[in-house]
Amino acid sequence: MKWSTAIRNLRELAQATNDLAASPAAKYALPVTQLWAAQEILGTPRDLEWVTAAVVVDLPVEDVPWLVKPNGSEHWENFTRAAKHPIVTLWRSAQAPVWNHYLSRPALFWDRRTGLDEDALQALSEGRGEEVRISAPAPDEFRARLEDDLAVSLGALRERTRAYEDRRWSQGKFTAVADELWEASNGYVDLLDGLAS
Repeated sequence: MKWSTAIRNLRELAQATNDLAASPAAKYALPVTQLWAAQEILGTPRDLEWVTAAVVVDLPVEDVPWLVKPNGSEHWENFTRAAKHPIVTLWRSAQAPVWNHYLSRPALFWDRRTGLDEDALQALSEGRGEEVRISAPAPDEFRARLEDDLAVSLGALRERTRAYEDRRWSQGKFTAVADELWEASNGYVDLLDGLAS
């Protein structure tokens, strides 16, 4: 994907999120409050395989463990067409910092109260992502953040392991339960690796 296409995908994601927030369906949709650009799109212009966006949602931290999609995320991704574009969405709670070991110094490009940040998107499109990224946390703050994320992730892993075990010998498909267990496991292991590095 060309750099300009990646920027256009972020713009369209923000516009679709705005449209959803203004529609009557908003009362049934996930309460998305912010969109942040992360990873490669923060660097110099080049071709990309995908663009990474952190989606901040007004839910308790426990409902948004790392690498786990909250209930309703699939509908949101379909409505905003994020599912149709090469966009990796990583979900975060509005009740905790958006950043972690993977979302290193992301850049806010849409907020529910202020809308699209044209200056941020312009900086990203010109390869000036460094100018719009948040500051790096202090080492102690960084470690504490990962430990908090890890505790939430462990809780999700335990809960989904129990759900899997409860459903394991039941009749019918249990793909959704297995997928949820995999998401929680993947998030927990990723955070452990982040702490180790």
